Amino acid sequence: MATNRRKFMQQAGLGMAATMSAASWARAKDDNERLIVAVIGCGGMGTAHLRTLITHKNVEVAAVCDPDRQRLSAAVKLAAKQGREPQSVPDMRRIFNDKRINAVFIATPDHWHAPATLLALAAGKHVYVEKPCSHNIREGRLMIEAARRHRRVVQVGTQSRSTEHVRTAMQMLREGAIGDILMARVWNSQLRRNIGRAKPGNPPENLDYDLWVGPAPMVPYQANRLHYTWHWWYNFGTGDMGNDGVHDLDIGRWGLGVETHPATIAALGGKYFFDDDQQFPDTQSVIFEFPGNGKIGQKKQLIYEQHIWTPYKLEGYENGNAFYGTRGLLVLGKEAGWRLYGPRNKEIKSMTGRPDLAAHHRNFFDAIRKNARPNGDIEINHLSSSLCHLGNIATRVGRVLHFDPKIEEIENDKEAGPMVRREYRVHWATPRVRAEE
Repeated sequence: MATNRRKFMQQAGLGMAATMSAASWARAKDDNERLIVAVIGCGGMGTAHLRTLITHKNVEVAAVCDPDRQRLSAAVKLAAKQGREPQSVPDMRRIFNDKRINAVFIATPDHWHAPATLLALAAGKHVYVEKPCSHNIREGRLMIEAARRHRRVVQVGTQSRSTEHVRTAMQMLREGAIGDILMARVWNSQLRRNIGRAKPGNPPENLDYDLWVGPAPMVPYQANRLHYTWHWWYNFGTGDMGNDGVHDLDIGRWGLGVETHPATIAALGGKYFFDDDQQFPDTQSVIFEFPGNGKIGQKKQLIYEQHIWTPYKLEGYENGNAFYGTRGLLVLGKEAGWRLYGPRNKEIKSMTGRPDLAAHHRNFFDAIRKNARPNGDIEINHLSSSLCHLGNIATRVGRVLHFDPKIEEIENDKEAGPMVRREYRVHWATPRVRAEE
């Protein structure tokens, strides 16, 4: 049965539901009051944030932060185009201690996402954190708990949640455009590069490598561990499933209408193409089963395919989603648009579009000002990021996993079970066993 628009907005996270106590928020009073922000991590995505932030009305970038002095210098020059030069901060703790700053944008490597978010929340800051929200499942839960305890907004950088063509497609699915949806397919198909093989050496003078490693276990500097190539190392990244696949997995889970974790995960994959140092698979096929109440018509399946050694498109989209319904099909590419098919595979409707970073920023600022949950709230993205973690674990151990969605633990598997957490070194940013313990 089709839902009305208001109910859809609440369930799908398109609106700003769950209003919070105004007295508890350190926030701008109205749309005309300036928000003071900082950007932590000045690589590719951090630079994209800066380019967009300096165009926002009533937003000031007061500080930029990075342990690489070259990146930090470039970020200062870019942010200065707003008309004032921001502070240059190598150590993020200075930002957390700055009471002027309302919110932080965290665009660090994955291993810093949760530790930096937890520190920011404890300091009273609102947080926009890049995807995946966490490096492991336990960190995501700590982030939710901290956001609710400190009553702050946490927006995750899955821009599709605020992108018009994706929002429109999700609304159509909720209104029954293709009937009942029991299965969705997600693919990540693109040509990545070989990172080569390297040996440990000395970090460049412009990089504070100890600060870059942060609370992750220390390993010797190696040229192909960073900058972008940190994605392919267990200590720092989550593979391409967490890097790019998380966007489409988030859309897939959204369109499928599941608001919990899967109970069963099966996967096959590995390094089929790249002969280099990267540790994560270049090829993966992962199946997630959501049992519902166990009855016919309630079970749902989400299928993820990854092959990051081919530039050829599937269904017309490099990365995308296909939603299979009892009365139709919807094929969607977050970078291009979607096509809706009805009986006899007749194309009924289509729409083009691109990811809208500026809209996701605006939604974040609106949520701060209106005491509301954002479109990409931490609780929403925790479920999507956990798909990446579970898929990577299942691929790594090479067997079916049984997951308890309520306690967020892998059942009866001594090897896979501990992987819902991670090892940390002794460090000022190491998360507690229980957040803010």
